[in-house]
Amino acid sequence: MKFSRSDFYLMRWSILAVCASALVSVAALYSSGKYVENTQNERHLAQSMLNDANNHLVTARQDQENMAIYADEYGALIGWNIIGDGQRLDWMEGLENIRRKNLVTDFRYSIAPQKTFVSRPPIDSGNFAIHYSEMKLQFDLLHEGQLLNFFDALRTDIKGWYQLEGCTLQRSVAAIGGDNDTPTAAAYLKAECGGGWITLKNRNTP
Repeated sequence: MKFSRSDFYLMRWSILAVCASALVSVAALYSSGKYVENTQNERHLAQSMLNDANNHLVTARQDQENMAIYADEYGALIGWNIIGDGQRLDWMEGLENIRRKNLVTDFRYSIAPQKTFVSRPPIDSGNFAIHYSEMKLQFDLLHEGQLLNFFDALRTDIKGWYQLEGCTLQRSVAAIGGDNDTPTAAAYLKAECGGGWITLKNRNTP
């Protein structure tokens, strides 16, 4: 079947209509695709915002639960003078009270000025600055048990946190009686201990 120029002239409007319809269909498909893409992007954004909101809500609930759990412990640390300013006078008074108990034969101590504690390796102390007051102790002992009794009393009778780093003991002999020609002798111990009082200071507290 052959088309002549006159046939094409008669069919031109139909061909134009078909072409126009195809263009409209393509445009509609493109617009639909962009609409679907934009809708999906908006859905993903809304889902992301919802997830963030849920995460914040979960974190807030966890913080609230942690505050309830640790509130008593935090208050106990404040009451025990671990959080706050260093209580140098209280430490000294507590040591003198222990002296009156005669738990050891004798002891001497020195407390250095407070300084910022530098740990190795470094630790994350959060919102608290760690302060350290070094305290050295020298003891005269009859036996090792006296040293254990002393530090038990230090932990229970004095408000604060004393971190004992270590002790060295040396056995000695002392004359304790008898006549001038034949004095009797008894063994006793000398001990030197090092450590320090640790205090936590809230950085937001004036």
